Amino acid sequence: MSLYRDEGVVLRTQKLGEADRIITLLTRRTGKVRGVAKGVRRTMSRFGARLEPFSHVDLQLHSGRSLDVVTQVETLHPYGEAIVADYARYTAGSAMLETADRLTVGEKEPALRQFLLLVGGLRTLAEGGHEARLVLDAFFLRSLAVAGYAPALSECARCGAEAVRAFAIVAGGVVCGACRPAGAAVPAAETIALMIALLRGDWTAADASEPRHRAECSGLVAAYLQWHLEHGIRSLRHVEREWPGQMTASEARII
Repeated sequence: MSLYRDEGVVLRTQKLGEADRIITLLTRRTGKVRGVAKGVRRTMSRFGARLEPFSHVDLQLHSGRSLDVVTQVETLHPYGEAIVADYARYTAGSAMLETADRLTVGEKEPALRQFLLLVGGLRTLAEGGHEARLVLDAFFLRSLAVAGYAPALSECARCGAEAVRAFAIVAGGVVCGACRPAGAAVPAAETIALMIALLRGDWTAADASEPRHRAECSGLVAAYLQWHLEHGIRSLRHVEREWPGQMTASEARII
């Protein structure tokens, strides 16, 4: 087996046997990796606590046939400590991890931009300087952009006209009156402006937005993300319960 070293974020874990655990990570150079951490569920494990979701770690692995083997782990940033202490941040962070996992389908295929985006998102979430749902929506929009699914927000997704009237998921974003399909949502202009600010990283504008526009933005972004993933993000169910004013994905199921 060949030995390699990388840094990564723990996306999820699952039990294996009596004492081992399978760890799924998104790494800087290798991409998504699944590895076995032997004995980490034992009380005296050397690095069990370092391999929890949200952790940003430096690790060494041996390549295996189906699963690699984790041999060394050092914590770089324990983002989980701050995230799990707050329910809104925890549910938002869980949705971020699940989305990163879903958007990086192939194992060991480099995904540097998605990795950097995830690390930056978790850091921002842990610092607590912005509302958790704004951080989550910014992460969703930028992840979609990295995957090639960024919604059109400044001009019609179909004809390029600047006079936009509605938001249609299947069209790819905002549409003009002539291109607007039946049933398309008609969000407030401030909601679209918020989406643009989150995509661009304009936190001054995002932080100044009103709660009703944040709620409308969250519903549209969640629906748009799940349309392109073709399956729901399970963690979003808990996020929606935490923010009762937010439009749910089912409510925002727009043609």
